Amino acid sequence: MKYLKINGEHFYNIMVNASNRLEEQKEFVNSLNVFPVPDGDTGTNMSMTFKAAVKEIENMNSESIGEVSKKLAKGALMGARGNSGVILSQILRGIAKGLEGKDVVNAEEFAESLMEGSKSAYKAVMRPIEGTILTIVRVAGESAVKSRNTDITKLMEDVCKSAEDALNKTPDMLPVLKSAKVVDSGGMGLLIILKGIYEGLRDDVKATIGDVNFAESKTSAANNLVDHDIKFGYCTEFIILGDADKAESFKNNIESFGDSMIVVGYDDVIKVHIHTNDPGAVLSRAVALGELSKIKIDNMREEHRSLIVEQEYKEEPKEELKKYGFISVAMGEGIEHIFKDLGVDYVIEGGQTMNPSTQEIVQSIEKVNAENVFILPNNKNIIMSATQAAELAEKNVIVLPTKSIPQGITCVTMFNPDIEVEENVEVMKESIESVTTGSVTYAVRDTEMDGIEIKEGNILGIVEGKIKEVGSEVFEVTESLLGKMVDEDKSLITLFYGSDCDKNKVEEFAKKLEGIYEDLDIQCYEGKQPLYYFIISVE
Repeated sequence: MKYLKINGEHFYNIMVNASNRLEEQKEFVNSLNVFPVPDGDTGTNMSMTFKAAVKEIENMNSESIGEVSKKLAKGALMGARGNSGVILSQILRGIAKGLEGKDVVNAEEFAESLMEGSKSAYKAVMRPIEGTILTIVRVAGESAVKSRNTDITKLMEDVCKSAEDALNKTPDMLPVLKSAKVVDSGGMGLLIILKGIYEGLRDDVKATIGDVNFAESKTSAANNLVDHDIKFGYCTEFIILGDADKAESFKNNIESFGDSMIVVGYDDVIKVHIHTNDPGAVLSRAVALGELSKIKIDNMREEHRSLIVEQEYKEEPKEELKKYGFISVAMGEGIEHIFKDLGVDYVIEGGQTMNPSTQEIVQSIEKVNAENVFILPNNKNIIMSATQAAELAEKNVIVLPTKSIPQGITCVTMFNPDIEVEENVEVMKESIESVTTGSVTYAVRDTEMDGIEIKEGNILGIVEGKIKEVGSEVFEVTESLLGKMVDEDKSLITLFYGSDCDKNKVEEFAKKLEGIYEDLDIQCYEGKQPLYYFIISVE
């Protein structure tokens, strides 16, 4: 269909259509991961980021393209996951900047917004690398502003052709792509989005987003006892990221569901507190106004039973703000316990294949009752999201650039609560350099890297992001890998074994290593991490 101009409604439809197309093809994007390991997550991160963005505009019903694009960018910012998601959020932020203050735009104005998306993406990356998603967004922006088409549908057709040509050239720009015989995964994700926008215009799509589902309460049915002096049993608190002017009407809407109600609106936030017997009913009405954040539901009857019978329920006084707090990202029950045992206040479940969003990190920061909060991403693909969250936080937040679980654990052990922030940062950053990280996993496809032939199902030994060993047996590969990691300056080997490892075999292997490395301390912990048989630290 021909479009000489588009408004907010058109923009909503094409963005939702693009999001749907990316969701359908996210596994294909994941499969383009350069490393043939089972944690390719570029497609997942981009799709989850984009879904968070379109959820933000679901109930707007605005014809202003400037207003819709601004909301879309906000949703992407808070929902950004992984490096690819953060870059996508910056692209949408730049597009929103180009559309700011406009109700309707023509082809030239829309083209300029795409160019703004490119500029914003490049600014977000400290060292831009060509042959990545950055190249694709730059080519898209440049081709848009050079196009002479006044029909936005034809304009986007030109953009898609140019972007696809550029994507096919990415292996010539990055040798690692050529070696792996793939194009850039982030670039492919962006091309799918651009094609989704084009198809939405061409086919005049009226796109829809799936319903929001809330998880059922995990409260056991055995806890059915009723304390008759508590009329409404669930203390329910949350924030609506929506129009604050609707606070009063929402208050009236939920008044019949409980008591002790406080509903306060300011800027684009509505803060809600209510004691109710049906938190789900309250939340279902709230979600119609916008995205929900900081949801907290406490069973007051359960808490009441744990207190002296005569004592009325009351909230515990807020603890005094401490000087330091820690947040760590970790995957695996055992590894999470290790971080908590070391004094980390809050562990975000995540890592490879499950990168936490910017919003999840922001919420974690708010939960830590400390003046200065250190974040340990423990994954290079989470550092950008953590940095973005730190910029949004009101506290002093320091992101330590840990790229692995061993680096994160070493940082925490080097922390000194008796020295100042700057000195701690210096000490912990230095400690990162002292750790050599290895991992053992399996190949998900045939490929060749650095002259090494790899077959699907092979066991892979990786050191600092480079494949060093390929074999058929986990313990043999691990032993050979350690031979490449240990030198005369090392004194400690730490093994974190995954959920797929047999504990007895691991203990036998650890004893064997004690015989091989008599002068080194060997430590072994049950990490229970998925996908990786071993995560290894050598210090």
